[in-house]
Amino acid sequence: MVRIGGLASGMDIDSIVKDMMKVRRMPLDKLKQQKQILEWKRDDYRSINTLLLGFRDQLTQLKLTSNYRARMVSSTDEARVSATAASGASQASYTISKVDQLAAAATRVGGELGEDVDLNQGLFYQKNELGNPGNWDTMWKKGVLETKTLSASGNTLNVAELNIQMGTSVNVKVNGQAYNVVSNPTPGVGEVYFDGSTLTFGDQLKEGSSVKIDYVVDQKTVTHTAGKDQKIISLGKGSVDISSLSVNGTQYVIDSGDVDQSGHPALKDSTGSEIGRVDLRNGNILFHEPLEENAGVSVTFTQNYTDFAIGAHTSKGTVTERIFVAGNESVNQVIRKVNESSAGITMFFDDHTRKLTMTRKETGDFKQGESDFILESGNSFLTEIMKIDGTEAKETEGQNAIFTINGLETQRTSNTFSMNGVTFTLKQTLKETDPPITVSVSNDSEGVFNTIKEFVDKYNTLIDEINKKLNEERHRDYLPLTDDEREELSDKQQEKWEELARSGHLKGDPILSGVLSQMRLDMSGSVETNSMYTMLAAIGITTTPNYMDGGKLEINENKLREAIEQDPEAVEQLFRGTGTTDANRGVIHKLSDSVNQSIAKIYDRAGRPTATNHQFALGRELLSMDKNIDSFEDRLKMYEDRLWRQFTAMEKAIQKANNQYAYLMQQFGGY
Repeated sequence: MVRIGGLASGMDIDSIVKDMMKVRRMPLDKLKQQKQILEWKRDDYRSINTLLLGFRDQLTQLKLTSNYRARMVSSTDEARVSATAASGASQASYTISKVDQLAAAATRVGGELGEDVDLNQGLFYQKNELGNPGNWDTMWKKGVLETKTLSASGNTLNVAELNIQMGTSVNVKVNGQAYNVVSNPTPGVGEVYFDGSTLTFGDQLKEGSSVKIDYVVDQKTVTHTAGKDQKIISLGKGSVDISSLSVNGTQYVIDSGDVDQSGHPALKDSTGSEIGRVDLRNGNILFHEPLEENAGVSVTFTQNYTDFAIGAHTSKGTVTERIFVAGNESVNQVIRKVNESSAGITMFFDDHTRKLTMTRKETGDFKQGESDFILESGNSFLTEIMKIDGTEAKETEGQNAIFTINGLETQRTSNTFSMNGVTFTLKQTLKETDPPITVSVSNDSEGVFNTIKEFVDKYNTLIDEINKKLNEERHRDYLPLTDDEREELSDKQQEKWEELARSGHLKGDPILSGVLSQMRLDMSGSVETNSMYTMLAAIGITTTPNYMDGGKLEINENKLREAIEQDPEAVEQLFRGTGTTDANRGVIHKLSDSVNQSIAKIYDRAGRPTATNHQFALGRELLSMDKNIDSFEDRLKMYEDRLWRQFTAMEKAIQKANNQYAYLMQQFGGY
C-alpha cells in the first residue's frame, strides 16, 4: 500500500511515523540481538566439537597395536636380500647363507607367425597369410557366439531358454572365477557339468552369485525397424553367413558370385537386380537406397568361430578357461582375451621374432605333469594359427626359490615370502662362498616416539583452543549490530565491531571446563602395567609448570626414549591397555570415553550441523526467540497501521477544514 502524508498539513508524516516506530522497535532489536548471540554461541560450540571429533579420530588410531610395536629391519646386503616386518614380528636375527636359485615363472615361446599375418585383422580372412592350413574347414565352426550373465544360488542353474547348440563347448564363470566344465555328472569343487539345459555346480553358490556363460547357438534371427533415411543395418556380430534376409516380408538373396573389391557380395531382389551389398566380415547390410521408414527387416545368420581351452598349474590348483574367437577377431584381440581371463597366463607378441610368448602369472614349480601350461590337446587353432602349441613351441619350466636360512635349506614358490611376521625378498643368488646376509629385526623406538609426540602435540592444540574460548574476553558493550547501525558504519568498522561482539560467549562455560578437567584427570591417572612405568610422568610426559598454559603437556625426550627402549610393552600398556577396570585401562581409552561424553553433551546443547532446532537446547531457545520476534513484528505492524490511520484521519480533517475555509472566503467575495 502506498502511503503519502502531509498533503494537507504540510507535515513530514513519513519521518514522524519512522521516528515513532524506531522507539517502539527497540525491544525487537534487542530480541534479534539475543538471537544472534545464541547463534554465535551455537557455532562456537560446534567449532569445539569439530576439534573434539578430530582428536577422537586420532585416539582411535592410537588404539592400534601397530603404533607401539613398530619394527625396524636392516639387511647387510639390500641388493641381494631386503625385508620388512609387521608390527607383531619378534625381535630376531636371520642369516641367509645361500640362495641356490630364484623363483621364476614358467614361459612358453611359440613358433613364428608369417610376415604377412596382420595382427589387427580378422583371422578367418587371413587363410593365405596363415599358410593355408589343411584343416581350415574343421578349425572354423558355424554358430553364433553369445554371452549371458545370470543370478544363481545353490548348485543348479536352468539355462534351457538360452538354446545352447548341442555338441559345442561352454565357458562358465562364477563371480569372475572360471569353472572347469567336466563330463562327470557329479562335478567337484570348482567344476560344473552341463547336460544341454542345466548347469550343475560342484559346490553351493551363494545367494545372488553372478554366473557368466559364453556359449554358442545354432543361428540367430534379428529384426529391425528402419528409421528415416536409413541405409545400413548392423547385425551386431562379425564374420557372418546370412541364410535369410527380408524387408517387409519380401525375401532377398545374397549372390556370393558377385563380389566387389572390398569382398562384399551383392544383395539382389527376385528379379536379380542389385539393391545393395553385404559386409559379411563386420556384419553390416548396405542398401543402395534408403529403406522405407518403419520398414521391418528380418535377418537370420550364423558366425564363423573357433574356440580353445587354456590354463596353467598354479598355487590354487589347476585353472583353465575356454576362449571363444569370432572370425573377425584378430591376434591382438585373442591375446587380450587370454590376458583378461582367469587362466593365470599373460601373453604377448614380439614383433622382432614374430612369435607369441606365454608366461604364467605366478612364479614357482606347480606342474603336475610334463608342462606348467594346460593347452587343449589337438586344438588346430593353437597349433596352426597361434603357433603356441606343437613341435615349434619351447617351454621353460617354472622353478622355486631355493635358499638356506639359519642353517635350514628350504624352498618357496615366490621370491617374496613371509616368516614369523617378516617379509623377505630375494633379489640375487648367493653362493656358499659369498659372505652370508644378516637380516635383523629390532624395535623401531624412533617410530613409537614420533607417534607419542604427535599425540601430545594434538592434545596440546586441543587444550589451547578450548582454553582460548574459556578465557576469551566478553565485550558486553558491543552487541550485535542492528540494521540501522550497520548503515552508519563502513565495512571495516562493521567487521571490527562484530569481532568484539561475538567474543567471549563461552567464557567460563561449564561444559568446556568439564572437558578440560576430565582430560587432565585421565592424563594424570595411573595405569597398572606390572612395571615402574605406571604414569605418563614416569616416561617423561608432564604438565607444563606455567599454569597459564591450562594443562598443556611437555615431553622429556630423553626420558621418553629411554622408557621405549627399556620396556616398550609397558609403554604400550600405559597408552592402550584394554583392561576391564579403570585401574588397568590405558590413557587412550580413558580419554576416548571422556571425549565421547563431551561430544554428546555439546550435541545436546548445540546440536549437529544437520540437526533441526527442536533437537537441541540452544535450538529450542532459538525457536522460542523466533516465535517472540514474529509476535512482536505483528504488533509493530498493527501499531504502524494505527498511526497511519490516525494521521490519515488528521489529514482528512485538515483538508475538510481547508475546503470549508475556501468556501466561506468565496462567499465573502474573497475578503
